[in-house]
Amino acid sequence: MIRKSTFLLLRVPFSFFLMPVYFFALSQVPEIDYSRALLVFVILHFFLYPASNGYNSYMDRDTGSIGLLKNPPPAHKELFYLSLFLDGAAVVLSLFLGTVFTLCILANIAASRAYSYRGIRLKKLPLTGFFTVIIFQGAVTYFMVFIGSSVSRVILFPWEGMLISSLLFGSLYPLTQIYQHGQDLEDDVKTISYKLGYMGTFVFSALMYLLAETLLFFYFENRAQSGQFWLLQLFFLPVMLYFLYWWRKVWRERKNASYRYAMQMNAIAATCTNIGFLVLYYLNHWVA
Repeated sequence: MIRKSTFLLLRVPFSFFLMPVYFFALSQVPEIDYSRALLVFVILHFFLYPASNGYNSYMDRDTGSIGLLKNPPPAHKELFYLSLFLDGAAVVLSLFLGTVFTLCILANIAASRAYSYRGIRLKKLPLTGFFTVIIFQGAVTYFMVFIGSSVSRVILFPWEGMLISSLLFGSLYPLTQIYQHGQDLEDDVKTISYKLGYMGTFVFSALMYLLAETLLFFYFENRAQSGQFWLLQLFFLPVMLYFLYWWRKVWRERKNASYRYAMQMNAIAATCTNIGFLVLYYLNHWVA
């Protein structure tokens, strides 16, 4: 019987925070194969991401708050084996989507393990860890969803969407590390957020977001869809407002760089961007 704590450490609900890349990519696929798109969704959000979360928790043995778990339970060996099983299931299911998709899944798994594994531990390296996360959970994931969900079997390279996905992910990711500086240091991990400091993290995230928005504007402008860009801003507005609100609070008192505010930032960003990209999907595939 698998422990309840093991399932908790998979943090399956955390996949909600990673869904915007999926919906953004899906909204841009010219013609969707819905059976394949569903399989891509299941592989990513119910196998790949939970496996990565579980493996990371097993390696980290967190005692302080982590994403969606304010008081994480102890990690047992079965968590390690369950994460391997989920990885294996993700690879087997990916075979139905073709060789390129399967190779991307394998690369994602390898990157995730290199990020967390004690013998390599890319997360100890601020820039390397940061780029590993935003490339694979941004650009590579966008590419996987795009080719995996498409009716066409021609392998395209949608680099604009891939780059935008990495930049959007990179604008939020350091904010998820801002409350963990002390806990990470105890484990000899110096994140990009730690290197930047509290104020530097907010400035860096703002610059990444501004760059992502600039590229988004030109992306839609070049497709004669500038209206979609401005529509998307309505959904991004609550994210920007909360970001500025939290920044102001941390400016006044550093104790506000806390788990509670980080999770609220995550929840608002994920909810608003998921809805925004779902609206784009609706406009591109259901409105004549």
